[in-house]
Amino acid sequence: MQPSLRNDVTEVGLRRVLVTVAVISASVLELVDTTVVNVALPTVQGNLGADFTQGTWIVTGYVIANALVIPINPWLQRRFGRRAYYGSSIVAFTLASLACGLSTSLGALVCFRILQGFAGGGLIASGQAILADTYPRNEQGKAQGLFSIGVVMGPALGPLIGGWLTDLASWRWAFFINIPIGIVAAFLAFSFIRNPDEPRRNPIDVVGAGLLILGLGSLQFVLDRGQLSDWFSDRGITFASTCALVGLFAFIWWEIFGARNPIVDLRALAQREVWVGALLSLGVGFTLYAFVIIVPQFVQNQLGFTATLSGQLFLLQAGASFVATPISIMLLRRGLVQPRWQVAAGFGLSALSTWMLVRVETTTSDFHAFVLPLIISGISISQLFVPITLATLGRLPRAVVPTAAAFQNLGRQLGGSIATAILATIQQRSAVSNYARLASEIRLDRAMVARFFSTHVDAANQALGLVIAQASTLGFATAGSVAVIVALAIVPFALLLRKLETHDEALDTH
Repeated sequence: MQPSLRNDVTEVGLRRVLVTVAVISASVLELVDTTVVNVALPTVQGNLGADFTQGTWIVTGYVIANALVIPINPWLQRRFGRRAYYGSSIVAFTLASLACGLSTSLGALVCFRILQGFAGGGLIASGQAILADTYPRNEQGKAQGLFSIGVVMGPALGPLIGGWLTDLASWRWAFFINIPIGIVAAFLAFSFIRNPDEPRRNPIDVVGAGLLILGLGSLQFVLDRGQLSDWFSDRGITFASTCALVGLFAFIWWEIFGARNPIVDLRALAQREVWVGALLSLGVGFTLYAFVIIVPQFVQNQLGFTATLSGQLFLLQAGASFVATPISIMLLRRGLVQPRWQVAAGFGLSALSTWMLVRVETTTSDFHAFVLPLIISGISISQLFVPITLATLGRLPRAVVPTAAAFQNLGRQLGGSIATAILATIQQRSAVSNYARLASEIRLDRAMVARFFSTHVDAANQALGLVIAQASTLGFATAGSVAVIVALAIVPFALLLRKLETHDEALDTH
């Protein structure tokens, strides 16, 4: 199907500023809520009388719903109009946040989190496409640089805001804080965002939508719940994995060969910029969330950091990215470096920062030990997001940008889910293995062990505590080492990005 003639929605002056504020505010709202509940989860479980397994559905429901909406964003924008769909998503997200904060039972909270996830899935990919249309071609670096700040700040602010509000007020304020921001963002969206195309009453691809829900929803469920259920030893995970495999293959076949009006335009993946952008975004999601997974769990569980102090660590990462992103854009605009080399350097720096993190993870580490790795991690992010975006979205026809942006954001979402599943499993299993090995070394025929038991009161319990702490620390180090290998393995894929000439329209400063 040929794209319809698009209206020019490039903005200037105050109107552009207000559209940018609306998009960045909504994006930060959605991304904050992917992590804001994590640090408050123990408190929520206690208040609502839920155990750990039940409580994790507060996160799982949100993530699954979010992932399901992202790929159909372009269809929803065409069907209802970009302004109406985007503004309504903000309103629905804000109302769902209010309902989450007022929830008095676990079932109600999970239900409203799912609704919040459906609404949130309409904010990120749509917001990126809106900024791409709002700014002229010669200012795409600025547009995507601003968007990348939201992408980095959201996950970084989530743990800090969640921990701070939980410590000082109540977990409910982790949701209530969304309301004033959501009201402002919704007002700006409805007032100033314009439709690039008129809404079209395309018939819904019911079969495609059903297969997408089955396949992608099952996959996200497996990634999010696999570790808790010991993976394929659990029949539910095995069944869900089968559903994911069958559903996704059937979805791909139907969308390409069977659907007259496909709900997801998979044919767009035939364009190199689209599939390369999605692939590299998958890597960005993995490397970004590797830190989000490893650092908070380690510093809170092993070092006794408060949720607030743990969140402050990620402000270092976000701050470094905030400072380095304009430099990244300047290098691109002046043609001093090609995106492929920036992206390769970004993944290399990510590997370096994670390796440094592994080196400083000990049972006696303090706040300052994590400062340099997190700063380098922030710099690495600045070399990834904007160059990938400019080298892909910046080269595509504007009619294809919403679809490409949806694939990139889905890739980043799945990359984060894969990182969570793999690294959490590796950490736990490595900790168990190391515990068995270290415990076997505690024998009274060893002089140091015998001396410890003879000079410490309650030596057995103390020794057990030391072994558990050391085994868990080694588990985090192993997970970090795997993240280093993954980041290095992604580096060659950066070379798939096409070379940008100095006259490239996306970077032309004239």
